[in-house]
Amino acid sequence: MADVATISILQERTVREDAVVNEQLQRALNSRIVIEQAKGVIAQLSTVDMDEAFKRLRADARARNHTMRESAENVINRRIRL
Repeated sequence: MADVATISILQERTVREDAVVNEQLQRALNSRIVIEQAKGVIAQLSTVDMDEAFKRLRADARARNHTMRESAENVINRRIRL
């Protein structure tokens, strides 16, 4: 009986850990989408290439002590222009 209980506990823990990893991956993917959108906005409005747009976005995030996603959301929502 103890073996069955142990196996059940270990399986439940694995399922929970998998769910956490899946959630983290989904958040990362969603952030990447927002960042790519912001790069497009910066490139279009400032007439720069995508590499330069990324550099500007990264510089803004560092200067404001924001995450890249926060800076990207600010660009997309037109709260800042880089």
